[in-house]
Amino acid sequence: MLDVDPALLGDTEERKELRAVVRAFLTETSPPQHLREHVPEGCDYDEDLWSRMAKELGVQGLAVPEEYGGSGFSFAELAVVLEESGRVLPRAPLLSTAVLGTSALLLSGDREACARYLPGVAAGTLTATVAGFDGHGRFRAEPGPGGWVGGGSADFVLDGCGAGLIVVVAQTSGGPGLFACEAGAAGLARTARQVLDGTRPQALVTLTGTPLVPIGELGSASGVVERVLDIGRAGLAAEQVGGSAHALDATVSYVRQRRQFGRQIGSFQAVKHRLADLLVEIEAARSATAYATACVTASSGELPVAASAAKVVCSGAYSRATAEYVQLHGGIGFTWEHPAHLYVRRARSAEVLFGTPDDHRARLARLIGLDAA
Repeated sequence: MLDVDPALLGDTEERKELRAVVRAFLTETSPPQHLREHVPEGCDYDEDLWSRMAKELGVQGLAVPEEYGGSGFSFAELAVVLEESGRVLPRAPLLSTAVLGTSALLLSGDREACARYLPGVAAGTLTATVAGFDGHGRFRAEPGPGGWVGGGSADFVLDGCGAGLIVVVAQTSGGPGLFACEAGAAGLARTARQVLDGTRPQALVTLTGTPLVPIGELGSASGVVERVLDIGRAGLAAEQVGGSAHALDATVSYVRQRRQFGRQIGSFQAVKHRLADLLVEIEAARSATAYATACVTASSGELPVAASAAKVVCSGAYSRATAEYVQLHGGIGFTWEHPAHLYVRRARSAEVLFGTPDDHRARLARLIGLDAA
């Protein structure tokens, strides 16, 4: 932690104000009652909500430099938004666009590509995602008479159907490179996947002789891909903390109201202990997320360790929080009418996104030299 300023680990007054504004906005526009009525399937996202998030809050452009139409803030501010979005599960491609797609463009160092795409992202008129980054597919690219063309496929691409821009990593004769594939390109096929978490759509993306635009220096994509994935893990951890906090808050509110045997069930010692243990676990997840966020903000070399640690801790906390969410709500918690199942689905899907906790325990062992022992 020597290369991370401790000041980055806490909330500033600006971030506290941002949190309050974002929470009020998302509570109004994406309440749990809305989620009960409709679990989004397939490729759709709420375009009106996405537009309002850009115009009223400027969420998509928080971490985009001002020269590309953004606000020029840091990942720390974006993490606040991601945590609040985890509380309500809005129908918005925040993780894929504001985190993965934006980070891939910025880290590529390609100023022309950034100037072409990031203003649209910041304005809320363009959504983006990445494909082929996490090992669920393979693309190849080669120069043709009219420019680069690509082939291959990648599965389980976040918001793959609705994205206006897909940043793909493809093998070339000179090594892996990043390429831009725009919606509507010839030979681009996108098939929605049926997934456990309907609030986070995924798709199979296939390229067949599809025109691609190179981004950055060819052959240098490996380092960018790993960094983007770690930034995605840090963003996902913030989401998981938000979802865990919602589960705890909703459960505490319920056990204060629910009466059994003439008493509030929250007054039973066993219930108190379970919720107290959960609070401790969530606070540990919050600390792990704060460190991962600080590493992203400071461009620290400790990010791989911090991101994997956050993935392990936050996945465990979210799974436990959603289990208690269901069980301590009793019979109503097991019904489709209650929103708890949506958070269970998100917890399960987030647990395996960007690698399972066991994958990251093994990665941590390699990073800190325990595998040699």
